[in-house]
Amino acid sequence: MEKVVIIINAEVSEKGNLISASPVTQKMVEALQRSIAEYSSPSTVVEIVSAATLWSKHSINIKKSQDDPAIYFPLTIQLPEYFDFPQKQIYSDCKDVNARRRWVEKTLGFKTSFGDSWLGHLWLPIVLTDKPIFAEVIGEGSMPNSYEQPIPIPSRQRKSIHGLAEQLLDSLDAPPATYLLQFSLHNGEIVFDRLWPFPAAPALITLKTQKPDLFTCHWHCLTKQPIPDINVSDAMPI
Repeated sequence: MEKVVIIINAEVSEKGNLISASPVTQKMVEALQRSIAEYSSPSTVVEIVSAATLWSKHSINIKKSQDDPAIYFPLTIQLPEYFDFPQKQIYSDCKDVNARRRWVEKTLGFKTSFGDSWLGHLWLPIVLTDKPIFAEVIGEGSMPNSYEQPIPIPSRQRKSIHGLAEQLLDSLDAPPATYLLQFSLHNGEIVFDRLWPFPAAPALITLKTQKPDLFTCHWHCLTKQPIPDINVSDAMPI
C-alpha cells in the first residue's frame, strides 16, 4: 500500500478534512488528489496534514519507515527545519530567498528583486526529470489571484530565463519535481525573484490550459514516471 502525505498551510481535522483553507489551497489539494487518483494504484492512501502540526515534534505521526514508506507533497515552503523528508534540502534552499537572489546576481549577472521591490509577476514552469522541460510562462491576470497562460515572451528573454533556470537548478542539485521560477520583466530586462519547489498557486491555470497540468507533472516527477508531451492551449484566465 502506497501512502501519500500532502502538507498544507491550513487547519485540518482529525479525519483529514480542510477546515480553514483558502479557496486557492483547496483547489491545489484537489488538483493533486485528482492526479494521484488517476496515476496511482487504487490502494494508495492520501493523508492531508497541516504544516502547523509539524511545529510540535510530539505531534508528528507521519514519519517514514522502511516497512511503510511515504511520498511527501508539501504545498507550502513553511516547514520546520527538523522535519525530515527526501526533498528537505531543496525546500530549505528555496525558502532562503535572499541567498538565491545573491547567487543569481553574483554568478549569473541578472538583476534581482529587493525586499518587496520588483516582485515577480511571471512564472516559468520547469518540469525536471533527467533534464528540464519548460512549459509556457504564466502571468498575473486582471483580477486578484488570477492567472493566464501562455504569456508571450520575446525569444531573447525566453532563452535567457531558460538558461537562468537550468544553471540555478544545477547549482542546487535539484531533485525531480515541478518548479516555478518567479521573475519579472522591466524595460526588457529579466529580474529574478525566487524559485518554488512545487506547483504553487499560479500552477492552477494549467488545469485549464495545459495537458498534463503541473500538478500531474509533479506527481510524475516525484514517483519517477515519464512525463507525457506538454501541450498548452490558447490563453485563458482562471
